[in-house]
Amino acid sequence: MLDSILLEQAGIPSISIVTEPFVETGQEMAATWGVPTFRFLARPHPIANLTEDELDAYAEGLVDEVVMLLQQGQPEQSD
Repeated sequence: MLDSILLEQAGIPSISIVTEPFVETGQEMAATWGVPTFRFLARPHPIANLTEDELDAYAEGLVDEVVMLLQQGQPEQSD
């Protein structure tokens, strides 16, 4: 999450993907780093039990949504 925030702050479009138990942590991290409206994807937990092929298929299923969010960009932050 922090990597995505720092990349965005450096002008490099980025999206984080977290599993549901980490949504609140992601929101808190974004707020702490001054970007409380930072967008990221949340997906069901767990994924550690997926096989390599299942994980590949899972990732392929995220591509369109990731591309859409990258094209939209992060919301402008007000000071």
